[in-house]
Amino acid sequence: MSVLPLTSPTFPHNGSSSPAPLRSAGSLSNRIPVMFRRLIRFQQMDFELAAWQLTYLCLAPKRVYRNVYFHKQTKNTWARDDPAILILISACLAVSAIAWSVVYSYSPIQAIQLVFLMIIRDYLFVGAIIATVLWLFSNRVLLSPPSHSAPSDSSVEWAYVFDVHTNAFFPLYLTLYLAQLFLVPVVLKSNWICLFISNTLYLAAFAQYIYGVYLGLNALPFLVRTEILLAPLLPLLTGYILSLLGFNIAKHVLPMYFGS
Repeated sequence: MSVLPLTSPTFPHNGSSSPAPLRSAGSLSNRIPVMFRRLIRFQQMDFELAAWQLTYLCLAPKRVYRNVYFHKQTKNTWARDDPAILILISACLAVSAIAWSVVYSYSPIQAIQLVFLMIIRDYLFVGAIIATVLWLFSNRVLLSPPSHSAPSDSSVEWAYVFDVHTNAFFPLYLTLYLAQLFLVPVVLKSNWICLFISNTLYLAAFAQYIYGVYLGLNALPFLVRTEILLAPLLPLLTGYILSLLGFNIAKHVLPMYFGS
């Protein structure tokens, strides 16, 4: 009896010899942003560049976006492929969570829970929701018609919008997660000066975030009317002015957030 196959193996008609499950796995992998696929490759991360970017996100955020077009030309993607900045922000959040745990006398288990809460919920989960909304809005409302300067294949990448969220989140982190930590004895007092400091802190944090999102999407050459992204500043400022009449934001947010 022959042990050789009597018929030749059949392959897909499109000429590909890769099994369907492997192709599906590869397709799924390609849908995951490169930055997330490289999370465990610490040797390939450029933490020095990430630290430089975090510094300039506070001092001169426009400089961070100057090389966006060059990155697209060399790597064929608008989004960063190095997750170092994500690791650094997560580490900063972990340190802040531990510090807040000390302030509110949390147990070690509660402190660990707070670390994961700040990283997974505040930064990643909320960021993914915001990135998805901005991604849909940008591609449907802000995309310019195809032209020589804006090719027909130009579109906003979801990973790039998450990058924009990451960049905008860091100044907000410094304001609400770090500066507010040191100002807790002040912002929780019941007088108008402390109320003013508290509410101004929140105004600055969210105004920086909105402006950071605008800068990030405005850097894409094929988007138009990006000034619309600054529209939330108007209700934010209106709410801030009204809050000065006697509503201390920190006195309501902190007890709700930390459960005390």
